[in-house]
Amino acid sequence: MSEKKSIQKEFDWLKVADTLLLSRAIDDLEESELVPDKKILYQFSARGHELGQILLGMQLTDPKDAASAYYRSRPLMLSLGLDTEDAIASGMAKSGGYSDGRDIGVVCNMPGEEGVTVLPMAGDVGSQYTPAAGWAQAIEYRKKVLKEDAYSNAISVILGGDGSVATNGFWSCLTMATTLNLPILFYIEDNGYGISVTSDMQTPGANIANNLYSFKNLRIFNGDGTDPEESLSLITEATDYTRERKGPALLRLTVPRLNGHSYQDNQAYKDQDLLKEESEKDPLKTLKAYLIPEVMSKKQWDELEEKNRKKAKEAAKAAWNRPDPDIEDVTKYALYEEGDELQITGGLYKEGFQFPESSQEPEPEKQRINIVEGVRRTLEHELEINDKVVVFGEDVGAKGGVHAATMGLQTKFGEDRVFDTSLSEEGIIGRAVGLAYAGLMPVAEIQFRKYADPATEQLKNTGTIRWRTANKFAAPMVVRMPGGFAKCGDPWHSESNEVFFAHMIGWQVAYPSNAQDAVGLLRSAMRSNNPTIFFEHRNLLDSKYARKPYPGDKFVVPFGKANKLREGEDLTIVTWGAMCERCEAAAEQSDYSIEIIDLRTISPWDKEAVFESVKKTNRCLVVHEDTATAGFGSEIGAAVSDELFRYLDAPVQRLTMPDIPMPYNVGLMNSVLPTEEKILDKVEEIIKF
Repeated sequence: MSEKKSIQKEFDWLKVADTLLLSRAIDDLEESELVPDKKILYQFSARGHELGQILLGMQLTDPKDAASAYYRSRPLMLSLGLDTEDAIASGMAKSGGYSDGRDIGVVCNMPGEEGVTVLPMAGDVGSQYTPAAGWAQAIEYRKKVLKEDAYSNAISVILGGDGSVATNGFWSCLTMATTLNLPILFYIEDNGYGISVTSDMQTPGANIANNLYSFKNLRIFNGDGTDPEESLSLITEATDYTRERKGPALLRLTVPRLNGHSYQDNQAYKDQDLLKEESEKDPLKTLKAYLIPEVMSKKQWDELEEKNRKKAKEAAKAAWNRPDPDIEDVTKYALYEEGDELQITGGLYKEGFQFPESSQEPEPEKQRINIVEGVRRTLEHELEINDKVVVFGEDVGAKGGVHAATMGLQTKFGEDRVFDTSLSEEGIIGRAVGLAYAGLMPVAEIQFRKYADPATEQLKNTGTIRWRTANKFAAPMVVRMPGGFAKCGDPWHSESNEVFFAHMIGWQVAYPSNAQDAVGLLRSAMRSNNPTIFFEHRNLLDSKYARKPYPGDKFVVPFGKANKLREGEDLTIVTWGAMCERCEAAAEQSDYSIEIIDLRTISPWDKEAVFESVKKTNRCLVVHEDTATAGFGSEIGAAVSDELFRYLDAPVQRLTMPDIPMPYNVGLMNSVLPTEEKILDKVEEIIKF
C-alpha cells in the first residue's frame, strides 16, 4: 500500500461506500421494479454521479452552509442525512418527502434546522444558480453588517450539469460571485451530455473550466470525478479555498452518465464503444477497487451492498404503504394568510422578527408629496427600523434610481444595504430569493415592467416555493416595478401587463393610484410573509392627481381592500392605477351618478367591495390600461357575470387598450388609451342598454 493511499485511508471511506451503495440500490430498485410497476412515474438516475456528490456532502459541515442542487443530486442529499424512506416516497408522490406529493420526486429541498440547508430546486435547468448567490451574499451580510459570527465560515455550493453552464442563471451567478467575491463553490458534473446534446454544443471546447481560467476572482479546479483519491483531493481543496474566504471557485469533475437522462431515455445516440467506456469508469467499480483490500475486505463490501439492497427494499415497501397526500390540503400554502403555520425556512418572521405597531388610519402631514417621495420615505423608514432590509437593483445606488425613488438611501445606509447590481434581471430576482431564504427582506427594483421578462423563470418559481415545498420554504420579498405610459409611450418602457403577475401563483400584486396608498401598500408588502409585485405607474410618479400628504410611518394599507373613490347610484366603474384619474375626471363631467372603485391590489382583489357596489348600481364597467384579451378586467367581468347575473341591468363592459403594444407617438398613444371621452361614451352605452 502506497504512502499516499495510507493517508487517504484516514478519511471515512466506509461512509462513502455505504452511501454510494445505498444510492445505487435505490436507483436499481426504481429502474427494475418501481418504475415498470408504475409506482414511480418520473425517475432520474444518479448512476455515475454519486462519488463526487457524496464526498462534497461530507465537506459541508457548517450549519449555515447551503447547497443548491438539481435533479440528479440524490446522492448529495443522502450524504446530508436524507431519510431513505422519504427519498423513495417523494418519487412515489406519497405523503411527506420533499413536497407531500406536490412536486416530482427528484426536486429536492432540505430545511436547515439541524445542519446544512438544501435550497429548493426547480425542474428547469440553471435556475439553481442565482438563489445560491443570494444566500452567499446573505452570509457576508449577516457576518459583516449584522455581526453574526455563526456565518463566519459558511459557504454556498451550487451543483449543476455541463448543460446548465449555457444558461442565463449560470452566467449571471458567475458575474455576481466574481464581482462581489462571494463564498460560492460551483460544482459542475460534466457527463458529456445535455440529454442527447453533447457538451461541445453547450461550451466551446466542451470544457467550461478551460474557458474560465481568465476570470478574475475565480479559482478553477478540474479533474476526474470517478477517481476516489483525485476527487477527494479536489473537493477538499476547493471547499477549503472557498471556506477560507479566498474567493469563489469552480470545480469541474468528469463523470459518466450510466443511464439515460431519464428512465424513458434509452441513450440510442451513444455508440457501443462509448457505453462500454462509461461502464468501465463507473465510480462504484473505481471505489470498490480503491477500497479493497486496503480499507475493507471484499466480504465487508458484499455485506454492505446486501445491507443497502435490503434497506432500499424495506424503505420502498414502507413508502408505498404511506397514505396519499390529503386531497383537502392541495390548495394550502399558495399564499400565507394570518394565522397560518410559518414556513420552516425563509423570511423575517421565522426568526422571530417583530415590527412596531401599524395603523390603517393615516396621520397626514400638511405638505403633499408625490409617489416617488412616498416610496423613498417608506423605504427609508423601513431601512431604519429593520436592519434585515436590503434595497437593490440597477442604478439604485449613487444615482438613486432611474426615477429617483432611492435617492440618498445609499449615502445614509451604506453600500451593503442599498446597492447596485449587474444588468441581469434573472440575477436581481434570483439573488432576492436567496437573500429571503437567509432571513432578510429584499426589496428589488426592476427598472421597467418589460425588463422583468428575463426574470420570468425566477419570478414564477418564487411564487410557488411555499406550495411546492409544503410550507418548508418561502421567499417573502418586494419587487418594485415602474410601468405604464408617461409623457409618451413605447413598447419597452410603457408596458403595463399586470395581469401576467396576477396569474402567477403565490404573488401579491399592488397597483397604487396615489402617494398615500403607495406608502401604505409598500409598507404592508415589506412587512408581509408573501412575495409582492409593487407597480409604480410612470404617469403617476409626479402627477398632481397622485399627490397626497405623507400618511405617517405607521400607516399600512391591507392587501385585498379596495378604496371607494366616489359614491354613486347609476353605474359602478372598477379601475386601478393611472385610470383612476381618468375615471374620476369623466365622472365629474357626467350627468349620471357614478361609483368608482379603485382596487389598489389586483392579487388579491376586493371582490366583496365590487359586488356590494354592483348590487347597488346594477351596472359595471371595468377600465384598465392593459390590453383587452385576457386582461384582468376579464376576470372581474366574469366574476360579476357569474355571481351577480340577476342583479345586472346591462352586460358588464370593459374599456381597455387594444391588443397592440404601446405606441411611441403621443397622438397614437392617446388614441389607444382609455380617455375621458371614451369612458363617458361607455357609461352612456351601458346606462341606455
